[in-house]
Formats: sequence, C-alpha cells, structure tokens
Amino acid sequence: MATIYYLLRSKQNGRYLSGREPMGDRQLGEKQREDRHPGEQPPEQAQFLMLFQQDFEALSYLNAHAPEVSDRFTLEPHNLQQLKASLERWGFAGVAFVTDPLEPRVDFLARRFL
Repeated sequence: MATIYYLLRSKQNGRYLSGREPMGDRQLGEKQREDRHPGEQPPEQAQFLMLFQQDFEALSYLNAHAPEVSDRFTLEPHNLQQLKASLERWGFAGVAFVTDPLEPRVDFLARRFL
C-alpha cells in the first residue's frame, strides 16, 4: 500500500504552502558574510514544500500558526509519485516534513534524496 502525504494548497492562487530552511549568519560561509553590506538580508533561499504525515496534522498546523487564513487552504493527499511530480513542476528544492505541527518542528529533505 502506498504511503499518503498531505499538502496544503491555496484556494486563491493554487500554490502549495512552502517554507524555507532556517539560515542565520552562523550557517553562512565566511565569503558570503564578507560580501554582504551591513543590514543586508541573506540571499534568497530555496523553497521547500510543506509535507504532513496525517490530514489532522496539516489542519492543526494551520489552526495553530495561521488561524486567520486557515479557510483559504485546502488539503490534498499525494502519494510519493505525485509528490515527486509536484516538486519538479513547481521547482521546489525538496520537502519540509512537519514532525510536530504545534511547535512547529520541521525536517528539511532535498529533492534528490526522495
């Protein structure tokens, strides 16, 4: 039996909920820090598709962190094959696997490892 994952998709523009891997100055290389001007933001980071193991986890995540917009999202089940196709089509760098929707706790996995 295929494993099913759950994604949140905007009803307004059809985009999937995504996140960026946390990246502070301590994770930047020395050269990247030197090239930035004071007050300049880090370079644009890759987007990761938010992925939930259960439907109720996705809904809990929305209700805990964005209750004012929770009605603007729909839940979509995906198997691994559909997930890989969505990653490719939308240009995501990988998945942001939500392991605890309330804290939240998120593990990032690059697309090449799926």
